[in-house]
Amino acid sequence: MKLLLIAGNWKSNKTISESEDWIQKFNAKCQMLNAKWENKTVVLCAPFTLLNILKESIEAEKLPLGLGAQDVSPFGDGAYTGEISARMLKGLADWVIIGHSERRKYFMENDEVLAQKVAKAKEAGLKVIYCVPDDKMSVPRSVDVVAYEPVWAIGTGKSDSPENANSVISSIKKQSGIHIVIYGGSVTAENVFSFVSQDAIDGVLPGGASLDPVMFARLITAAISG
Repeated sequence: MKLLLIAGNWKSNKTISESEDWIQKFNAKCQMLNAKWENKTVVLCAPFTLLNILKESIEAEKLPLGLGAQDVSPFGDGAYTGEISARMLKGLADWVIIGHSERRKYFMENDEVLAQKVAKAKEAGLKVIYCVPDDKMSVPRSVDVVAYEPVWAIGTGKSDSPENANSVISSIKKQSGIHIVIYGGSVTAENVFSFVSQDAIDGVLPGGASLDPVMFARLITAAISG
């Protein structure tokens, strides 16, 4: 059976109480499904403010979830007010998203800054999901996973076609040498299997679909069983 990575990205959403409610409902759904998701890696990428409470809740409920951050500082520890260093993150998360299109657009992050972030994340032992908008963008060799996310599909409800996504991801793999490449961009429970059933696509990076715990559980189940 194909190995899959499903990484939900909450973006800038949810308070502590809302995240606790999400965990309770997701746990109830997992119990009902007797969810183990063998050979599948499911990761929840949450804001910095929620990582500690989510880590405690995931461990307490023994949920089949990994935990990731959505960003990391390009600097180490030190006088960088407001930044969260990779070493600080490592105690809370195993994964980090770097280079998301929204970071590139709204915070003007360029390839040089993103490469610095990747280097710091890898030094700290974090696994990196590196986002690119197409197969022309350079990818640092040390990243663990590449996420292909066409900018026009982010949050629009319009996804790429599975066939074109498969073609672009095949090209990304060939050019970058990275073996695990996933698709992100308006992924839903209804269309997820059409993407992950493609030969080159190793998983998905859903945003909005991960905010609702029942919908996210449905998406995971659909990705596995079609």
